[in-house]
Amino acid sequence: MPDLFYPLDVSSLSRPNEKFNLNVAEEVPVSLLFNGIFPYGTMMMTPADLKDFAYGYCITEQIIDGVADIRSVNIAEADDGLTLDIFIKGKALTQLMRRNVRMQAGHSSCGICGSESVPEYNAVAATPLGEGAHLSVAAIRNALHELRQWQTLNAATRMVHAAAWADKNGNIHMIREDVGRHNALDKLIGARACHLEVFHEGFCLLTSRYSFEMALKTVRAGIAIVVAISAPTYRAFQTAETMNQTLIAIARRDEQTLFCGGKRLIE
Repeated sequence: MPDLFYPLDVSSLSRPNEKFNLNVAEEVPVSLLFNGIFPYGTMMMTPADLKDFAYGYCITEQIIDGVADIRSVNIAEADDGLTLDIFIKGKALTQLMRRNVRMQAGHSSCGICGSESVPEYNAVAATPLGEGAHLSVAAIRNALHELRQWQTLNAATRMVHAAAWADKNGNIHMIREDVGRHNALDKLIGARACHLEVFHEGFCLLTSRYSFEMALKTVRAGIAIVVAISAPTYRAFQTAETMNQTLIAIARRDEQTLFCGGKRLIE
């Protein structure tokens, strides 16, 4: 199995704050550029796992149909931050440039910044999610029990979000952390997509609330089961229910709330 989790060099992603005797997480502007010619916007994020982010963002924003549409990803230093130059195939680039894109900076908390309109529930994906694998409550609780020890950056800063992937037995195999919850999810989706043959079955575990843009991203990535530490918004719940997604939220080690999709759960 690919080793997609690795100990983060926390020293490069956080800075000590002597006044408060703690580390604070880095947050830098990352400018997105396509094929060296088409600027797309700027996101504020933790400067780690940026290639994973490139793949995940392109999938969840429906810029590409699959990972094969990306030729390469280059990371370069800019005057204030970094530039992420994503080279995509000609057809994907043509479609991207035809979009009515309103350029806008994305903040750490920004989900669908720059969008001209909010998608309807039935426009999230072409078809609802398939049946997928079944999952036991014990597996979910096992992953929740393991989660904290995987959050190395959060252990140092106590302020970043995480998105993790666990197998059907509840064993976590990869995690991505970021100051922005949607960035962490895009990073996880990108890493998973590049190794989908290994990480096809399982579920996504989120340390954040499950808002509408998070539901958009997981559905577009084909993730059938989501477990979130916090509650979902009503629009996120409606999206999950409409798209046949199993959503478990307000998740603690000893208690979880099933919002929809209970047919995938086994005792």
